[in-house]
Amino acid sequence: MPYADVGGDIRLFYTDDGDGPPLLLVHGWGADSHQWSWHIDALAAAHRVVAVDLRGHGYSSVPEDGNTPRMMAEDLRVLLEGLGIPQVIAVGHSMGAQVVSILAVEHPELVRALVAVDPGYGMTDEIAQRFPRMVAGLRGEHAHAVAERIDEWCTNAGTPPVLRRWHKRRLYGMPPHVLAQAFEAMFTARDAIGLRPASDGYLVRRQCPVLSIWSDQERASWESGLLKDPASKVVCWEGASHRLHEERPEEFVGLVEEWLRAQI
Repeated sequence: MPYADVGGDIRLFYTDDGDGPPLLLVHGWGADSHQWSWHIDALAAAHRVVAVDLRGHGYSSVPEDGNTPRMMAEDLRVLLEGLGIPQVIAVGHSMGAQVVSILAVEHPELVRALVAVDPGYGMTDEIAQRFPRMVAGLRGEHAHAVAERIDEWCTNAGTPPVLRRWHKRRLYGMPPHVLAQAFEAMFTARDAIGLRPASDGYLVRRQCPVLSIWSDQERASWESGLLKDPASKVVCWEGASHRLHEERPEEFVGLVEEWLRAQI
């Protein structure tokens, strides 16, 4: 299995399938690249698909510090350079959408287009009030139980039980300090971009076309106002959960491929 050294004693696990315009698939908080198992074969029919485990997650290195979206984005920059990929279409779910958005803002030459899947940004004040307590819980002795309760928000009555079980098992395999550091860096740290208005000021700097797929109409409408490229598109799948791409993989791949055909 391929691993890439990206500096600072960090090795990233990734898979590399297919041929064509490169796609970079980036998973969410507490998951890993297995999250894309429902999609890789279909996407690899027309693309080179690189699916990576972010630092602290899956089979990649687990540093004591630096498990943040900004450092994860920098790891991806080094990974792409090592693979000889000058530009990608970056696809990120949840925290992964933060990571690829940071990559697009800080290294705009690397990101040709961006797909954000129920992104982990644009949180309102009402939701944000809960985050300090969640971070404290993730730093406590019952971190995995706290993470499981947070993850319950990611599903609904239509989520298949196998997806609930997969994500629960993945969370309990995660190092607690990674869960805490990553969650804090997303939402409560000084430079976090997960909350409004910090999300607005940062995301408006994305220069590439963006396809954003949401399960929540209010947040979908909010992001519509931030997308300046005329090729950008916001879609809301009302009734879906945060795991929308896993719940409806064929529809997800179809939507992404249709949008990408207009970008390539």
